Amino acid sequence: MTSATPASDDDAGRADGRVDGRASRWDEHRRQRRVELVDHTVRAIRRHGAGVGLDDVAAQAGTSKTVIYRHFDDRTGLYRAVAQRVEGQIVGRVRSSLDADASPREVLESVIDAYLRLVERDPELYRFVIRRPLVEGPLDDDPVPGITSQVAATIAGLLDDTTTPAIAHVWAVALVGSVQACADDWLAADPAARMTRAELTHQLAELAWHGIAQTYR
Repeated sequence: MTSATPASDDDAGRADGRVDGRASRWDEHRRQRRVELVDHTVRAIRRHGAGVGLDDVAAQAGTSKTVIYRHFDDRTGLYRAVAQRVEGQIVGRVRSSLDADASPREVLESVIDAYLRLVERDPELYRFVIRRPLVEGPLDDDPVPGITSQVAATIAGLLDDTTTPAIAHVWAVALVGSVQACADDWLAADPAARMTRAELTHQLAELAWHGIAQTYR
């Protein structure tokens, strides 16, 4: 009696719809390895600054640049992965600051503070995402506008009851742009002379709120 020919490793998607367990385990291994490499990249950024090089990242991870390229294709791929991590942190902090029991003015200040808190806590990581040291040339899918647009969309949601959606969008984009510009200027200032995060948050909230308060009332 002739034995059946064993299925090959390529038969991950078979006619009966079942998935090869080895293929799914390999996918999970690759996903976990990417997460670990992003973790190491963040540590390297904190250690060496926003101008970190790929050699620094490889040394931090205890591996080679070849392995990094295997998981991210190129330097830009690694940058995108780190930017995605930061995007999740910023957007997550902003959304968690939305307290249903707080006044709109208090929520506005909380949203601004949530953004600045990450900038203050991880300045080199913030600079890395904004300055793109691993990227050569422009990006067609630049992740930075994606981060700011998500924060703006969250803020626009706070203003929907005060005016039209189109005007709420304009106000939100203007607010996020001013917060980002002020955050960059704040980081560049002499730490001994610059205002505290709480004071900067308050001043930005004051500026934004008095611009919309009359309409809100």
